[in-house]
Amino acid sequence: MVKRIAVYCGARNGNKEQYKEEAYALGKWLALHQIELVYGGGKYGLMGAVAKGALENGGMVHGVITELLESRGTAFEQVQDLIVVPDMDRRKEVMMELADGMVALPGGVGTLEEISQAASWITIGENAKPVVFYNQDDFYTDLQKLFSHMNQEGFLEGPYLSSLHFSKSFEDMLAFMNDYQAPDHRTYE
Repeated sequence: MVKRIAVYCGARNGNKEQYKEEAYALGKWLALHQIELVYGGGKYGLMGAVAKGALENGGMVHGVITELLESRGTAFEQVQDLIVVPDMDRRKEVMMELADGMVALPGGVGTLEEISQAASWITIGENAKPVVFYNQDDFYTDLQKLFSHMNQEGFLEGPYLSSLHFSKSFEDMLAFMNDYQAPDHRTYE
């Protein structure tokens, strides 16, 4: 049973108000389902919106931020559990350790890098936790096609392709996470 979800998302709002609204809605939904939020600790963009959604609806929020980003004044000081770490590598490790599953909302290169690490670690057996791409307004549809292409070209085996879930609803996302069984790690011939 999923008790904590790590959310990776943009530190910017993006060009559509719907991105921020949906991030807030996810935070609220997590709080109302007694699921704790683990996120990057920032107060700006979608990160700030998802944290506000959780906080304003009685949710527990764990923020994990780097010393550098905190020194720039980006930390959301109101979160109940703000963890300051030395660098981005440690931030990703702590977020994955704290969470029972990971989800990516819309975001940029940093978001993609963080969720991609969680996904790639499934193949080597270093991550037995579910990975979900929240495909709001088809934001991740092209990435889903790329993963299918990787599979067709022999670079991403079927079990690992199936372990990456693309969802358009919070309920579907949670159902996938609660039913998730990690595939065996990749073997080499």
